[in-house]
Amino acid sequence: MYRWLWAGGVTLVVACGGGSPPDDTAGSVTDDAGEANASTGAAAEAATVSAVGIGAETLLAETLILSSDEFEGRAPGTAGEELTVSYLIERFSALGAVPGNPDGTWVQDVPLVGITARPPQNLVVSNGAETLALEPAADYVAVSKHVVDSVTVDGAEFVFVGYGARAPEYDWDDFGDADLSGKILLFLVNDPPIDDIFGGPAMTYYGRWVYKHEIAAELGAAGALVIHETGPAGYPWEVIGATPFGESFDLAAQDDNLGRAAFEGWVRRATAETIFGMAGLDFEAAKQQAAVRGFEPIPLGLTGSIEIRNEIRRIDSRNVVAKVEGSEAPDEVVIHVAHWDHLGRDESLEGDQIFNGAADNATGTAGLIELARAYSLSPEPPRRSVLFLAVTAEEQGLLGSLHYARNPLYPAAQTVAALNMDVLNQWGRTRDLTIVGLGQSELDDIGAEVARELGRTLAPDPEPEKGFYYRSDHFAFARAGIPAFYADPGVEYIDKPEGYGLQKRNEYTTNDYHKVSDEVKPDWDMTGAVEDLAFVYLMGRTLADGDDWPAWSETSEFRALRETQRPQ
Repeated sequence: MYRWLWAGGVTLVVACGGGSPPDDTAGSVTDDAGEANASTGAAAEAATVSAVGIGAETLLAETLILSSDEFEGRAPGTAGEELTVSYLIERFSALGAVPGNPDGTWVQDVPLVGITARPPQNLVVSNGAETLALEPAADYVAVSKHVVDSVTVDGAEFVFVGYGARAPEYDWDDFGDADLSGKILLFLVNDPPIDDIFGGPAMTYYGRWVYKHEIAAELGAAGALVIHETGPAGYPWEVIGATPFGESFDLAAQDDNLGRAAFEGWVRRATAETIFGMAGLDFEAAKQQAAVRGFEPIPLGLTGSIEIRNEIRRIDSRNVVAKVEGSEAPDEVVIHVAHWDHLGRDESLEGDQIFNGAADNATGTAGLIELARAYSLSPEPPRRSVLFLAVTAEEQGLLGSLHYARNPLYPAAQTVAALNMDVLNQWGRTRDLTIVGLGQSELDDIGAEVARELGRTLAPDPEPEKGFYYRSDHFAFARAGIPAFYADPGVEYIDKPEGYGLQKRNEYTTNDYHKVSDEVKPDWDMTGAVEDLAFVYLMGRTLADGDDWPAWSETSEFRALRETQRPQ
């Protein structure tokens, strides 16, 4: 049995029962409600979707190109960026999109400062009687975001600040009236593990290392170190410690980042235990203290000293911006976003030196091209304009999307939504789609209806403790008030054993995430990615063809800002 869905002139054919769709997808549109319901019933698990222009072969071919050694890992400010930007412009142009920047260009400049810490570098910890010289990569990683040649911290006191959250809405404050200026603050990763606040098992923004470094700056700290634990962090130490002297980027700031702590970074849990031992304290006991409301900062009676020498360069990286013009409301915009960048090349490594970033995020970038193809092949343009935004420097802290959110090419008040893609499904078809941040906005209702039409379901993030909502580009748009939606691969794989989806996720995180091994694998199956892209296309098309303005949920922390942009 087949059923045709019509979205803006593009025919989608749903094959129920696991068969292959017919070659000719130009059949008539069904309006038979009974047939529609049947297709989303018992046969839904075997539903397959093909959208005109979106195909596994082209998706994989684009991914292979973007993740090839020729592109050198797509790091900002490198030859890899030049190749990536040129390739994206060529592909968007060939598909009939137009330059998305209102100034008539395909790009938005993103001013970045590249900072490379130079060895040697040691963080020396002392209790007066003995000293301990910590080794970069093995024990800790520290960088200075100050845009200066060198910074020195000499004899600053260590203070343990627990989870380091100041959250009045939860009646929680880990700092109180303590004077922490000039101190080196040690933070636990993630949120306090309390069921009824801080999102329960789900990480909130207070749990992210980015927040902890931000609050350290507000408090005038000299240093901020997050104690890394693989489980609560959501990734192994190697993600942080593999390249302690690699170049890191930040947005160019007027004060050259002098308002931030002199150094920021991470320390391994085992090293933290040693530091606490030097202070005569038990790390695990201190951690338990920090999980109780009323916790107060604990001075460790230790001092730390470090000198960091920087090599500075300033660049203009680029967000690539393509557009399909709306036919009736061209000033209203729906954004499809994915980051094009990865980690580049590390010439200090033996053997393979290129972080190809095939899954992360050559797949999502290739997905943008596939979506542009689907829109371009539609015989009818969307009612609203659609923007394809490939952003830079996500791996450096969501910098490209943050720059766009602060300097929007189209006003936030006229932006309907941002739909993000970051790491597409490489392992086959799923019944479900994982929605990171499910419950945040009315976009969930629109997505649920589209999924129902395709015989699929939306599911909450199975790993909420890893804080994915705050780790990809949709978050920059959310902070700017724009309703943002992030559909991740599902975990209920068709014709796979129970638990297969989470197993593959864990394997990827352990073996390939931010490693040179993130390359296209011989066993990749892109059929699931194609179905996910069909969902994203239909959702984007629904928003672009409609006239509704999805709102944040009543409980969302982003609702108030949106209401100032678009008063109800």
